[in-house]
Amino acid sequence: MKTNDPAANDIHESQNRSPQDNLEKRAKRRKRFISRRSFLGKSLAIGAGTIGVGLLPDTRTARASGDLTSGDAALLRFPAALETLEADFWIQYNELGGIPDPEVPGGTGNPAYTEALEVLDEDMAVYIHDNTDDEITHYQFLNAYLVSKGAAPANLESFRTLRGSMARGVNRQLMGRRLTNLTQLTLDTSWWTRYRDDSHNPDLDPNHVFPQAVPTLAVNQHTAIPRTDRDTRDPNFLQAIANTAGFHFPTIEQGGNGLYPSLAQRATNVEVVRILISIGPTETMHFQTWSDKAGNAPPLTAVDPVTGVSVTFPDLNSPPFGGELFQTNLIMPEPCPFLDRSLPIVSIIRPTKTEGVAMGALQFLTNMGLFIGQSPAFFAYLTQLAQEADAATRGC
Repeated sequence: MKTNDPAANDIHESQNRSPQDNLEKRAKRRKRFISRRSFLGKSLAIGAGTIGVGLLPDTRTARASGDLTSGDAALLRFPAALETLEADFWIQYNELGGIPDPEVPGGTGNPAYTEALEVLDEDMAVYIHDNTDDEITHYQFLNAYLVSKGAAPANLESFRTLRGSMARGVNRQLMGRRLTNLTQLTLDTSWWTRYRDDSHNPDLDPNHVFPQAVPTLAVNQHTAIPRTDRDTRDPNFLQAIANTAGFHFPTIEQGGNGLYPSLAQRATNVEVVRILISIGPTETMHFQTWSDKAGNAPPLTAVDPVTGVSVTFPDLNSPPFGGELFQTNLIMPEPCPFLDRSLPIVSIIRPTKTEGVAMGALQFLTNMGLFIGQSPAFFAYLTQLAQEADAATRGC
């Protein structure tokens, strides 16, 4: 029965469509997809549908040598919180455009959205699935390690209150139980030129303004997932949504790319250093993968039919863009100044400064709109974790 509520009508339509509609296509993709972690069995897999119930009951039986200082615990607890948030939004992406399966369960996929993502790369669904799996294991490991040392884990369960998408394919059990908001994003895409600039480093040039790859994403609010089925009806707008997701992926991952080496410089315990420098490079692998896919976003202009906001994805290889600062196939970090300008330029991760890095990361995510709709208590908790991480000092 139709109602006057567009969202309710979309839900009604979604519930009356069989998840088998796109089964043949997804089955073919699964035949090509071999999980690189399947050999681990069920020991590391906690279903996306059960995320939120806490750590495994036997987590406290884990053993590790040595004790953590309060500073080292803080250096792990803050990224554990961020990885929990990452897992939350990657799960949303996987439900709609990835591969829901026993390894990352939940949702049934949105064929139209998946198809729009595949314009960027035919293997996008596989990459989304794998990235989701990675982030789940990151926060589970960090929290389990903290508990094994008698330290408090990061716990965001009471803040699972955001609605999320109502489009076909989402896990309906998690509607209204999201931590993050993917429908009102404002994306800083200056990382694109920062990693192609061989003359500037934000650690040495904090006031230098790196040009945006997609200037219109840096203003107003844009959705990276279909909010309801109505968002999938206009192919041009749906492609703009997929393009937004394509740029959101590397925007997020480049943050972790620099966060982990920055935090590692403050750690005292060698094992904590090892954890931070072991997880960090996986974020770098994610970043380079997604930065390559973002370069395949087709040029277009679209207007959001709900908000009236316009977005334009330019051809980055043509004027007024073009050149090495925007060239889409330059995905290796260009050498740049590091530590001192008297030294030769070198290819590095940037920034890697340590001062205020946690608060900077939190502010970056907040400015992105990822937490629109969250409570003051949520921001207070994350601010406390960030401040504690920034207060950590390396001991002898």
